[in-house]
Amino acid sequence: MGELVKLEKENGNAVVTIDNPPLNVMSNQVTSDLKEITADIKEDKNVICVILTGAGEKAFMAGADIKEFPELMGNPEMKGHIMKTHQMLQNLEDLPKPTIAVLNGMTFGGGCELALTCDMRIAEEHAQVGLPEVKLGLFPGGGGTQRLPRLIGTAKAKELMFSGEPIDAEEAEKIGLVNKVVPSGRGIEMAKQAASHMADQSLQALSRIKKAVNEGMEMNLSDGLEREADLFVEVFQTDDVEEGVQAFIEKRKPNFKHQ
Repeated sequence: MGELVKLEKENGNAVVTIDNPPLNVMSNQVTSDLKEITADIKEDKNVICVILTGAGEKAFMAGADIKEFPELMGNPEMKGHIMKTHQMLQNLEDLPKPTIAVLNGMTFGGGCELALTCDMRIAEEHAQVGLPEVKLGLFPGGGGTQRLPRLIGTAKAKELMFSGEPIDAEEAEKIGLVNKVVPSGRGIEMAKQAASHMADQSLQALSRIKKAVNEGMEMNLSDGLEREADLFVEVFQTDDVEEGVQAFIEKRKPNFKHQ
């Protein structure tokens, strides 16, 4: 499907691999491929969970393709180009399925911003994470100034962006930037274990958990609880709730159909 992004589907999961050697940078083609693949996954009823990673062992994604920057300078259409990238990232964040980023090496700049759109992040122990844009006289322009503070707090996010210095996987876990650190080379294995567990659950429930959290984070508590109640009413209308309750009563494992 994609030229620089590969898609594999197995056992209810999709594995998306950015393959743009040597460091899997986010070029225009990678952005286009990710947009296309995200749309495909959204419509595929057989895909429950998504794993996103980079090819090789050096990098998840080492940032944007800086060779493409000169064509943006003085370009009157620059904001439109930026917003296309934002739309791709937002589509991934809004995907109504759980997403796991496997950080298998350098996760810098646009790579960090891409990882931030995922629901969970698993880092291999050799991974480094950072937003080094300030060293180029720039600042994070792929959502980093917005998503990172919401995840780890404003003070720590500003520290990382002001310094431009990367942190190791252990520090990233300590500040809540990644969920878990695993031995090098085992990121995909651990992500597949987590994805397999989620694939046994009802997508009707999983998607509403994601929606309730993501939308609620932008609301005050009262409005967030109201939104949660609406979604709770919705999920009670699904076939999967009937199956889940009946399975509990019959003391058996539910067989969810994601309907």
